[in-house]
Amino acid sequence: MTILKSKERKNVFRYVMITVAMIAAASSIGWIFRMIGFPEANIVIVYLLSILMTARLTRGYVYGIAASVVATCAFNYFFTKPYFTLSVNDPSYLITFAIMTVTAFITSALTSKVKQNALEAQEKEAETSALFQLTNRLTDAADISDIASITTDTISGIMNCRAACLCFDENGQPEQSFIQQQNAGNQVRRKVSDTSEIRHRIEGLRTAFDAGEEFYDWPIYGRESILGVLRIPRETAVSMSEPLKRLLRSMIESAALAMDRFRSAQEQQKSREETEQERYRGNLLRAISHDLRTPLSGIMGTAEMLMDMTDNTDPRYSLAQGIHKDADWLHSLVENILSLTRLQDGRLTITKQPEAAEEVIGGAVSHVMKRYPEYEIMVSVPEEVLIVPMDAKLIEQVLINLLDNAIKHTPPDCEIIVSASEEKHSAAFSVADRGCGIAVSELPNIFQMFYTTRSGGVDAQRGVGLGLTICEAIVKAHGGTIEGRNRTDGQGAEFIFTLPMEDLNHGEQE
Repeated sequence: MTILKSKERKNVFRYVMITVAMIAAASSIGWIFRMIGFPEANIVIVYLLSILMTARLTRGYVYGIAASVVATCAFNYFFTKPYFTLSVNDPSYLITFAIMTVTAFITSALTSKVKQNALEAQEKEAETSALFQLTNRLTDAADISDIASITTDTISGIMNCRAACLCFDENGQPEQSFIQQQNAGNQVRRKVSDTSEIRHRIEGLRTAFDAGEEFYDWPIYGRESILGVLRIPRETAVSMSEPLKRLLRSMIESAALAMDRFRSAQEQQKSREETEQERYRGNLLRAISHDLRTPLSGIMGTAEMLMDMTDNTDPRYSLAQGIHKDADWLHSLVENILSLTRLQDGRLTITKQPEAAEEVIGGAVSHVMKRYPEYEIMVSVPEEVLIVPMDAKLIEQVLINLLDNAIKHTPPDCEIIVSASEEKHSAAFSVADRGCGIAVSELPNIFQMFYTTRSGGVDAQRGVGLGLTICEAIVKAHGGTIEGRNRTDGQGAEFIFTLPMEDLNHGEQE
């Protein structure tokens, strides 16, 4: 601030001396004209010329206006009778003085205005040139660090200072070091003493910049977060003019746009890679699943033949039964994987038809009982036939998955109940068991892909966490809802899903 005030005082003194010199020179030339015998009009023109020169060589309107007043007084003092006084004998001189003063005011104002416009045009040209230079260089930037380096180098050259730039990462945290310009073509990395303190100051900023002991920090704002901080040395920042601040803000915006574009390109590239990985994963799962279905069916058929050919008391019967059970489990897993890939690819089509709920439940129970004959499954349905619009094959798969899940967590001597009921505008299906239940901490995650619960015994761990995910996807595709919870009437878990009945209601109205 002291340097700035000293510079302003020097400028004021210089402009005052220019004004005095111009009036003195005009007065001297006027004396020469008078000695030669030139008329007074020529002397007035000389004074007007001195006013124009004063306005040209100084800044602002003050000096030109002051020169106008002083020139009128000087002309009256030196060149009108009585000489060397400010009194006037001839009243006509008053009109001359008035016209001279008005003319001097107007010419001074016009000259100052033209000069001001020229200065503004030069500043805008310099600003445009600087922005073009920065933007042109930013197009070749390879990454965020390169953008910061180019911005620092350009701003340092324009402002003749050692500017710096601190970048923020994708999580909005300042990096551990920042780039600073040392001299032309040479930059260094400086360690940040306290990144959390810088982040706190920038996030709580209420002005255009944060004034620190060494730097004035100007934040670089992106579309969604802070991308970095441009650091101007304190001695340079305190003496910046408004046009220079405006140029700095424009260059910071250009850097922010470049950083935003790079971040967006990174996100798009990452999204494309993830999409490609998902496609490859889906293709691999489909290929493996299709290749496993045929041998698994052969293994299951051979195991059944061996069981039919062997007495129940023969040890080989239990071996064949174990082979059949494991192969059947693998076959079920393969079917779930295929269903999952069809759901993720959007190739699972829902064909709703009016179906009897008890027939769909009966088909699911029969399928499960063949695999687990030691279990008893109770069925509860309304006395009247409950017709529900659904894709019977898919809803049957939902029920099979829920029953498989109940059996994995329930001993053979405990009850498993499947029920259906009609509610106001929907049909509700329920599969309840008397197993170990679901831990409260696991309830929010049970429908996540590949999530398996930690409760239960060793057998309860047998699964890859796809069954409930597929159930949720199928039910939602029908426009229904599904939830899992612990039973309120004792130990065990219960899964309830609903299917809308609107399709039937609409059909009845039509």
